[in-house]
Amino acid sequence: MYRTILLIASIVAFYLMSNTAMAQGCVAIRGTGAICTMTDHLADNQTSTPHRWLVNTGFRHFKSFRHFRGTHEEPERVEQGTEVINWQNIFDISVLYQANARWSVGVGLPILSNRRSSLYEHGRQSRHETESFGLGDMRLMAYAWLLDSKKPYKGNIQLGAGLKLPTGDYNYKDYFYNVGANGAQELRPVDQSIQLGDGGTGLIVELNGFYNINRHLGFYGNAFYMANPREVNGTLTYRSNKYEQVMSVTDQYLVRAGANYGFGGTKTMWSASAGIRYEGIPVNDLIGESAGFRRPGYVWSAEPGVNLAMRNTVLSITVPFAIARNRTQSNPDKWTTEETGTYRHGDAAFADYTINIGASFRF
Repeated sequence: MYRTILLIASIVAFYLMSNTAMAQGCVAIRGTGAICTMTDHLADNQTSTPHRWLVNTGFRHFKSFRHFRGTHEEPERVEQGTEVINWQNIFDISVLYQANARWSVGVGLPILSNRRSSLYEHGRQSRHETESFGLGDMRLMAYAWLLDSKKPYKGNIQLGAGLKLPTGDYNYKDYFYNVGANGAQELRPVDQSIQLGDGGTGLIVELNGFYNINRHLGFYGNAFYMANPREVNGTLTYRSNKYEQVMSVTDQYLVRAGANYGFGGTKTMWSASAGIRYEGIPVNDLIGESAGFRRPGYVWSAEPGVNLAMRNTVLSITVPFAIARNRTQSNPDKWTTEETGTYRHGDAAFADYTINIGASFRF
């Protein structure tokens, strides 16, 4: 039973890696986050067999449109029709190789389809849309369970480490209207929030854990941090502030914790989860400088979920609802405030909720 629980936890942990953090809106973090429920549902004797493959797929959708400056919402933007609207759809594919009961390695790659509607990017005369579509940034990860799975522990902790590679286009362009000579359209880089990649090679550290009270009730926790040492990627923003001329390459983080309750038989088992999710990008990166344009901030969300396990397949859906949103003051905001003596604090658009759907298959 315990090795079965480890296998399911390993599936979900790698699904989390390949779909990790994404704050809801212009606070630009790419990927998703999935349910983490450890359930004893695989009854066959191959659950702890090494040299197995796990294929994970995930889909995430959200619409961001509520503007925040700090923790203060600006509802007048929606009332006046000046809000920025982002529609983002992300499809993740990841493959995990389970070397043995403790070690696993894997690769994950997202496909993104984004759309952005705004007034201010098109001469403030009429609303237009820009789009981006293509492959995102790849992740390469290795995982190890810290406790020996042969012993009857009720819980375990998994440590992960790896790289995020700059495979996504970080200078994706589309046409902007009323910005060229005589109001002509012009081909420019799309906004940072819908770029396919960030142009940096990231260093990833991840921690996943679970503890089961009994066969039905358990607790889970996840922590993820990606350090991007590169400062800026050279992609132009066309912003007027001298400190925001090019896009920053930002760190990202995610923390999740909650409880799950499972019910059903040994072949098919349902589980429901309830947890808290905290994700965002920092003002200052852990490694290197933090210049360039970024929208730092974070989201606190309540995260309910449902999970269905059927022998070699795990299906899941989570719908995080935002309960607190904060677009923090960026370094360019602070530097401009210091130089001019006038307080500056940029805004960002956030979503009310996101939809995450996932499926994992063991071979």
